[in-house]
Amino acid sequence: MPKYELNIAHLYGNLMNTYGDNGNLLMLKYVAKKLGVTCHTEIVSIHEPFQAEKYDLVFFGGGQDFEQLIISKDIQEKKEDLIDYIENDGVMLAICGGYQLLGHYYMGANGEKIQGISALDHYTLSQENNRFIGDIVIHNEEFDETYYGFENHNGRTFLGEGERPLGKIVQGQGNNGEDQSEGVIYRNVYGSYFHGPILARNEKLAERLIRLALEQRYGKDLDLPTIQEQPA
Repeated sequence: MPKYELNIAHLYGNLMNTYGDNGNLLMLKYVAKKLGVTCHTEIVSIHEPFQAEKYDLVFFGGGQDFEQLIISKDIQEKKEDLIDYIENDGVMLAICGGYQLLGHYYMGANGEKIQGISALDHYTLSQENNRFIGDIVIHNEEFDETYYGFENHNGRTFLGEGERPLGKIVQGQGNNGEDQSEGVIYRNVYGSYFHGPILARNEKLAERLIRLALEQRYGKDLDLPTIQEQPA
């Protein structure tokens, strides 16, 4: 079997790790190893450039309000490079705050409008004295896959042009509690409100991200084994 390698950027990995979201990286490495792929991970944080050509996959987790406010300012310096990465079909997984910051803006806990980078055409409003909390199940009809997780968010996200949901709500509230959507897919960017982390219970999604990243780097003619998904 040929040796494949992937370079993963952990965007603001030292600041964005709500509810153990960093566990998504452990799951990516675990699934990659089963596929015979070696992963190299590097944190890209504040005051550091994002060099799009260096990375095959980007993970952007969620954070608390204070950290997200700091990041919302710093990420503007990385905006053009992140958009270039996304528009060139770079693979990314963004969770909660990371997902919100890829859009136009989100409304903070105190009613302030916090700018994202408008890489994706969504926006996020806040709820007054309410959060979406609990187990959540969604189904992706395109892949015929069901994803299981836990949501805990105040934001209500509304998708825009070129975006489709990661899945349709089976149980839970999802993006906004109104349109039965959860998460987003845009090109090779996957976003979600699933904490927990999402990939620990959804091995097929982890495998999908890794295969996409490998195809971008090595082409579609990959010599990879088929792995058996573990029960959720």
